[in-house]
Formats: sequence, C-alpha cells, structure tokens
Amino acid sequence: MTIAATRSGKVEGLERDGVHVFRGIPYAAPPVGARRWKPPQPEQSWDGVRDATQFSAQSAQSEFALTKMLVGARPPYSEDSLYLNVWTPGCDDAARPVMLWIHGGAFIWGAGDTPWYDGTNFARHGDVVVVTINYRLGPFGFLYLDELFGSDYAGSGNLGLLDQIAALEWVRDCVAAFGGDPQRVTIFGESAGGASVATLLGTPRARGLFGAAIPQSGAASWTNSPADATEIAARVFERLGVSPGDAQAALAASTDEVIAAMPDFRENGVNRLPFQPVVDGVVLPQPPLAAIAAGNSAGVRVLTGTNRHEMTLFVLADPAYGTLTDEQVRARAVAAVGDDGADVFDGYRARRPDASPQELWVDLATDTVFRLPAIRLLEAQGRHAPVWSYLFAWETPAFANMLRSTHALEIPFVFDTLDRGGAAMFTGNGSERAAIAKAMHEAWIAFARSGDPSHAGLPDWPAYEPPRRATMRFDERCEVVDDPAGADRAALEAVIPT
Repeated sequence: MTIAATRSGKVEGLERDGVHVFRGIPYAAPPVGARRWKPPQPEQSWDGVRDATQFSAQSAQSEFALTKMLVGARPPYSEDSLYLNVWTPGCDDAARPVMLWIHGGAFIWGAGDTPWYDGTNFARHGDVVVVTINYRLGPFGFLYLDELFGSDYAGSGNLGLLDQIAALEWVRDCVAAFGGDPQRVTIFGESAGGASVATLLGTPRARGLFGAAIPQSGAASWTNSPADATEIAARVFERLGVSPGDAQAALAASTDEVIAAMPDFRENGVNRLPFQPVVDGVVLPQPPLAAIAAGNSAGVRVLTGTNRHEMTLFVLADPAYGTLTDEQVRARAVAAVGDDGADVFDGYRARRPDASPQELWVDLATDTVFRLPAIRLLEAQGRHAPVWSYLFAWETPAFANMLRSTHALEIPFVFDTLDRGGAAMFTGNGSERAAIAKAMHEAWIAFARSGDPSHAGLPDWPAYEPPRRATMRFDERCEVVDDPAGADRAALEAVIPT
C-alpha cells in the first residue's frame, strides 16, 4: 500500500509491479441535490486516510452497447462521480511529466476507469504520472439552462468542461505529492475527449493549467449555439413534464428520469450532437477555434490527428448504408455541406474511380466530421506554437475487415493496452500490432516529456506547417506523408466555413 497527501486529506492506493495506483480520489464536491447543474465546488476534507483502491461510480449515463460488449454487466453510475485516478512510478519529489486523459463517448457516455485507459505502461515505460477523470455527461454536464432558468444557472451548458478544469486545478494543487510536476502537464483525449482537449485550448479559464495537448479524433469545432442548446434543453424538460423556469421540479427529477428524457443523438445527426460545449458567453466567450486562432493558448504545443476511416464505426449502424448509390451519396454531400456538395462529391468520385458508394461516403464523412476540423485546429494553433499532425491508418481484421482504421481504434495502441479487456475484439491478435503500439506509445511519451513526438523508432517527424503539412502515418510501416489527400482537403476547405 502507498499513502499520499492531497489538499483535502491523505489517500491510500496500491502498488502493482512497481507502479502505484490510486483510484476514486475526489477532485470536487458531489454535484447532487441543489448542486445539480451548478459549477463544481471544492471537495470536502477528511480525517485519517481515505481508501483509494476502488474506482468510483461512473458519471450518470444511459447504457452504451459498446460498454456492454466490453464489460458485460453495466457498471455502477451516479451523479456523484467527480473522481479521478492516478498511476505513478513513485510518490516522491521526482517532478515527472503529467498526462491527464479525458475520455470520449459523444459527451454522453464513458468513464476514466475503462481498461483501455489503464496508465500502467505510460508510468512504467515513460516515467510519467497519468491521471484519468470522470466528468459530468449529457444532460448533467452540457444542458444549457441560462435562458430557461436564468442567471443562477449561468455556465450550465459547459459544466463538463468546468469539471475538467476543476480536475486540472486538482492536478496543479496535488500532483507533486504523486511524483508529478504541475508545470509539465499534457492533456489528451479521444473523440468527445479530444474535442474537450481542443475546446480547453480555447477556454480562458483553462489557460495556464497545461502546457501541451493531444486531441485524438476530436477538434475545436464541435459546439452548440445558445439557441440550439436552449431548444435541446426545452425538449428534455418537456419529456420530464417540467415547465420552463421551474427549477425546483427539475431538481426533484430522479437521475434515471433525467437520463430517460435525453434526446437521441440521431435526432440531431452525428455532427450535431445534442450535448456538447455551448458558446455561451460565460465559459466560452467565443467559438473555441476563434479563441485559439487569437492566441488563447499561445505557447501550448499540440499533437493532433485522425484515423483513416473514422466513420465506419458509425455508418455500420445506418440501415441505408449497405444499399447506397452514387446519387444518394451525392445527396448526402449536399445535405452536409450545401449546394457545393455535388461538386465535392464529383471530385471525390473522380479521384476514386474504383471505390464503392459506401467507401466514398466513409471518406467524405470522415473528412467532414473529423479530418478538416483537425487541420483547422493545427493551422489555428500553429500561429502560436509548434504543432504536429498524425494519421492512424492501420486496418483491423476484426469484424470481417469492415471497420478498417475506424474511430477509437488507436486508443489501445496509444496506451499500449492491447492485452486489456475488449481490445482484441477490435484489433485482432496479429503480431504486427506490437510494433505500431510501441511507435505510438513512445511518441506520446516523447511529446509529454519534451514537447516533440519524435523518437528513435520513427522517421524524422517535422512540425506541421503549410504548405508542406507533414503528417506521420502510423501503420505497419510508419512514414511521413506531406499533405495527405490534399485535393480532398482543399475541396472541403473551399466550401465549409470555418
């Protein structure tokens, strides 16, 4: 057992093979009762030594089919979920780099205790401290109430972001006791976690809490306007039978009743998630990408990228996907980007004469939802600090090769957790995986340690700068590619507003 002192009291973790693990440490007060839909408050102190050997409940959320496949029984969930977990080589004064992971899940699912996110190998191989967190999700973390309930609920549409900032403040205050350096913090995350990382780059309240950032398959372009967010909140309360402005009735609704009132994300479309950060003028004074371009996080180095076939994970749930025709894909392109979508489709088709309509749609949707936002983030932050780009292109043989290099596939490679629960289901068991994991895992460690992802196991990896746009392609053979699929990028940049 290992004991460390936090700002609120001592915690006792456990030691496994030279890595010290602490689970379920509170970083804010439970946001329950009258604290529902309010910014995080400091955690209460405690006497004696608090047990930190068990994970906390996950943040309140609906059941997710993927979690059920990976874990089996549904994990415990609660609105009392603002806890974090720490992996460290030692609770000493070594002042190691710190990596704080923000999980994904469309802002409505996920948790910091997922086996893929185990920080053991980062601590063991990189001599870094790893922190994973829970934050409020869905209608508890991103329900915009400013216009329905008034100024008492200002900032409610970004409580999940404020939770993440509170966790970073805990790291600033406490991580030295766990062998970490609060001046050398890298935040990283995937999907909604990647979008959170990128949005924090454009959030004034997060300024100074981290010095490097790795958004994976998520950028700073996923936000709701106050008008859209108000409409979504009104839908939730209509389903709850709560009149607008009746805060007491809303607070009286049970956790499960609020979850049941959530809009289905398919009501808004994949790139219009119902719950996501809100440009509210309070937490986010302006769109985060604009704040980044203006220098909100000047000096913060960024490593970001996407997977080659992100959208296969989503389109396989589309009942029309298997029978798509070129004309239907063209119509979808018009719906996605406007009248110019027809010309965009024609360009994609001309550059892919042998592709099926399904392959064309995966490429178009992947580039629109994921790749172009990542490029715009690189070019916005690249004005103020060095930035690096990657493309994960290895294709999994799982699910009869249907997923290819799909969304989230890179995570167990980054963490080097290919042996953890559920990973083989998505990656298969091929021996080639180990070398790719080593290359990515060491790049993330190098970035956290030095601010540059280059290492001896990779070709020379220049920073990303137009017009070259150097990008590290991770596959069985890792190589730098200049401006990958540049014609596609240029076509979308010309028709999709920043």
